[in-house]
Amino acid sequence: MAFSMSCFITFILISISNGYNSLFLSTWLKTWSQAFICALFGAYYFPVLIQKIMQKINFVEGE
Repeated sequence: MAFSMSCFITFILISISNGYNSLFLSTWLKTWSQAFICALFGAYYFPVLIQKIMQKINFVEGE
């Protein structure tokens, strides 16, 4: 999931901001590699953090 989302989002954002030129591929690959590292850590750590927070919340059913 981190791979596909980082790939798609960086492709769209680089396309919008820079357009398709001779530097597009190198710019996109550099940006994608950085985004993938962030997305990989986020996909691994955020669910664990959110689960810990949710376990501390006491949910009360309404009437």
